[in-house]
Amino acid sequence: MHFAPQGYPWIFGLGSASLILGLLEFRIPSLGIFFLCLFVAYFFRDPNRTPPEGQRLIVAPADGRVVTVEQPCQDPRFLPAPTIRVGIFMSPLDVHVNRLSVSGRIEAVRYQPGKFRPAFAEAAAEVNEQNAVTIRDEQGGRIALVQIAGILARRIVCRLKGGERVEQGARYGMIMFGSRVDVYCPPQVALKVEVGQRVKAGETILAVYPPTSGEDGRIETA
Repeated sequence: MHFAPQGYPWIFGLGSASLILGLLEFRIPSLGIFFLCLFVAYFFRDPNRTPPEGQRLIVAPADGRVVTVEQPCQDPRFLPAPTIRVGIFMSPLDVHVNRLSVSGRIEAVRYQPGKFRPAFAEAAAEVNEQNAVTIRDEQGGRIALVQIAGILARRIVCRLKGGERVEQGARYGMIMFGSRVDVYCPPQVALKVEVGQRVKAGETILAVYPPTSGEDGRIETA
């Protein structure tokens, strides 16, 4: 089992504390910390994922449940409106490693400080602390991946930089202890998910571009 790099200090620290207390015969505290260590290891788990085959696919950036599908979305903060927005809520029991929805080039990475309201609430998309990544994908379109902190999630991790070339399904960050990721897609894509559906990062298809047009094989975007 793989673990996110951010989890190793927690796992090592709790595991060491449990071992030391056990050697000192503080059995009940040792056992309690041991079970806490198991929970933390479970939280920071990072299973391998295989993206589906296809050139026109947009895949989920996070494990969790779809809580919002807005079509059209008129929020112009990340992409010119209108767009299609899909919100995915990650509970504390979901895998919290985030993966890239498309292959392409990073146009911008923007951090926004904010509040820590429940991540599943609609207002969280606007007022909570968040980090937005805008990508120009291989179909010529642009998408935005927005990591949104919640009540428990007080740390957003994003390892991307502007101008960087990225691959679909690759790990790019995580949010600690319960959170949400919103995906802003071009208006011409066909959605493949609905509210209430469970999705897996790097594997579940969120949307599909229409067949390419033009001699260069790119999507015509207005």
